Amino acid sequence: MAQRGGMFHGSADDPAINYRTDAADNVVAAFNEKLRDGSATLTFEGRSGYLRSALAGLSLPVDSQVLVFSPTSFQAKRISATNPRALFFTDRLALGWVRDGDVIEVAAHDPKQGVVFYTLEQKPAAAPRFERVLTCLGCHMVGDTLGVPGLLMFSTASATDTLGFTVARATDHRSALDERWGGWYVTGTSGANQHMGNGATTLAGKPTRNVASVEGLFDADGYRSLSSDIAALMVLSHQVHMTNLLTRAGWEARAADPALHPQFVAAPGQNEAVIAMMRGIASEVVDYLLLVDEAPLADAVKGSTGFAERFSSEGPRDGEGRSLHELDLTRRLLKYPCSYLIYSPAFDALPTVAKDSIYQRMWQVLSGEEQGERYQKALSFEDRQADTQILIDTKPDLPKYFQGNIR
Repeated sequence: MAQRGGMFHGSADDPAINYRTDAADNVVAAFNEKLRDGSATLTFEGRSGYLRSALAGLSLPVDSQVLVFSPTSFQAKRISATNPRALFFTDRLALGWVRDGDVIEVAAHDPKQGVVFYTLEQKPAAAPRFERVLTCLGCHMVGDTLGVPGLLMFSTASATDTLGFTVARATDHRSALDERWGGWYVTGTSGANQHMGNGATTLAGKPTRNVASVEGLFDADGYRSLSSDIAALMVLSHQVHMTNLLTRAGWEARAADPALHPQFVAAPGQNEAVIAMMRGIASEVVDYLLLVDEAPLADAVKGSTGFAERFSSEGPRDGEGRSLHELDLTRRLLKYPCSYLIYSPAFDALPTVAKDSIYQRMWQVLSGEEQGERYQKALSFEDRQADTQILIDTKPDLPKYFQGNIR
């Protein structure tokens, strides 16, 4: 049985998971099929390579671009303040592009497999395809990804340790802003909020807090945008760990299920032990899903593109027109504190024991049954009421007990 302890301790080759051998079912796999049957194509263009057509084919919006100049990729030798790595993302995948790099890198969230990694060779070819790769797991299946194939978002210090290596720290929405985005360009305004972004040599002697654009900081040939929007960075800060938590919950439940291991039968009490284990994991998932420990904003932030407006317009809406995609950005990330990834295929594909445990814990918190100080401080009655009504109207598999009284 998989162990608790904040990360998955089982095997990616468990027959209930088969990460390396099972067929993938994600956005990139679907696009590859279109490339094979000729209904989609990729076009190579100068120093951009396949970037423009890959973004279009995978429906990745240009306004999601964020720029990182710390050397934290396997193409690190080509990444610098004058040649930053560009990342684009949606709630289902992320794409990394390095100008003059060997490949475009893509990480797609697969409902069962977790994050699946692909590369697209950056040279003209008659029939270009995204190729699945496993080498990325050396960095993307570690403690910071909860022991499952996952995503990472590092903040790097300008100083180095005694061995000369850049100091990098994994961050998410629980990290204070003054710990985030070291090694990243940040465009937009941050108000009274301090952050570690824009510590680049290209900005030496210039104001770094409120950078409207990266124009003039490096040669822009090949780039799709001159922004690294602070609103997009905040969304990505939330999304990375949420993605990993959902993958871990699914893997734990499948690895622990005797029914998915036909040569075994459940020992007396094993099913009850699995349920108890999943309740513990569900608490971790729900705390993050409801942004209970989110670091508050000291002041409003404002992006440099239309990312915030576009993102806020997405997602299903309740009878009052409210969406979990709506951003706040004045005191916290989301207007309604519940992650929009509750609508993701990965959440919907969770095994019953995992999903039931998560829903039960969500209702304990949203109903007010949970009286812990952290929860009372993080979620007002109005927050819990709004989250619940939005979910009732927009999440078809929501248990009926969510229609109970909120106190």
